[in-house]
Amino acid sequence: MYQSFNPTTRTLMGPGPSDVNPRILSAMGKPTIGHLDPEFIRLMDELKGLLQFAFRTRNELTIPISAPGSAGMETCFVNLVSPGDKVVVCQNGVFGSRMADNVRRLGGEAVIVEQEWGRAVDPEALQKALKANPGAKIVAFVHAETSTGARSDARQLCEIARQSDCLTIVDCVTSLAGCDVDIDGWGADAVYSGTQKCLSCAPGLSPVSFNERAVEVFKNRQTPVSSWFLDLNLVMGYWGEGQTRAYHHTAPVNALYGLHEALLILSEEGLEASWQRHTSNHLALRAGLEALGMSFIVPEPERLTQLNAVTIPEGVDEAAVRKQLLQQFNLEIGAGLGSLAGKVWRIGLMGYASNPKNVMLCVNALEAVLSQYNVHINRGEATAAVLAAYG
Repeated sequence: MYQSFNPTTRTLMGPGPSDVNPRILSAMGKPTIGHLDPEFIRLMDELKGLLQFAFRTRNELTIPISAPGSAGMETCFVNLVSPGDKVVVCQNGVFGSRMADNVRRLGGEAVIVEQEWGRAVDPEALQKALKANPGAKIVAFVHAETSTGARSDARQLCEIARQSDCLTIVDCVTSLAGCDVDIDGWGADAVYSGTQKCLSCAPGLSPVSFNERAVEVFKNRQTPVSSWFLDLNLVMGYWGEGQTRAYHHTAPVNALYGLHEALLILSEEGLEASWQRHTSNHLALRAGLEALGMSFIVPEPERLTQLNAVTIPEGVDEAAVRKQLLQQFNLEIGAGLGSLAGKVWRIGLMGYASNPKNVMLCVNALEAVLSQYNVHINRGEATAAVLAAYG
């Protein structure tokens, strides 16, 4: 006989989702109202303003797509890429390869700038690719590559694209609220993110932002946008200005309550304070893991603070360790993806989960589990290293 589902309380320190702030869970439990209710329309307008704050942009078209971050990615590509368009895709991990797949499915030509996994996108490689492909219309790249923990220089890459008169599509799924995101400062044209990472909201929504240059492209397409649901020409009838809204789809009302609360929490903390908190906890985690004898695969200047890809000690069954952490400590960390599968663990310190308590839990739990294996770790040193890092 089926019963109500009651999940075990976990500490989520994988690549996402992250722990959801209790304030957000409470907000999502508020009474549902209609998606065309005047009160809800007021909430929608506030959401747009709060997202502009989080993205650091004045773009009018800054809204949450009613689906996860992957739909935000598709929203950018289906609206901006037409059949035959040449798109330069910087690929330094799994999510760059997904961008390229979007281009091909839309009938575009994907020009791949291949990078070593665990490294930032090389600006010189992008320049060479654009020089070799003068007809390119778009440059796409991942700001914070979740599969490797590498952060690329979005400002420089956007500037290089602009010099070749290319639009930019930027993946900020893991970076939004966790490190410096500055859409207007970068000059990025289309950006997408997700709610389940450093915003500490439940999965299921994808904030996006398009500047006027990008809006002109999809408004003047010669072919229809291939997705009805993600066609911004239609979606804007619902997310536009004023009290009169055209029905497009039934918005996920309670999920949007949660996003509103998440953005309020971010505004209360402040962007710079949020970035600094993620940095502080990353440095403490780094100290603890390095004291155990583990290392990071990304060079420090290119390293994310909110997603840490660390090496697995020789001779360790990495899946067994993750299973034991989940069963004994209710702690979730992530496995490697693609070419890094079986070689790294991905440890997230995102949003509400980025705090000293979780850092200490992770380091001590890893030490306890790894001590059961016949591998060399520096036992008894990690806790002191974490405390010293916090000063």
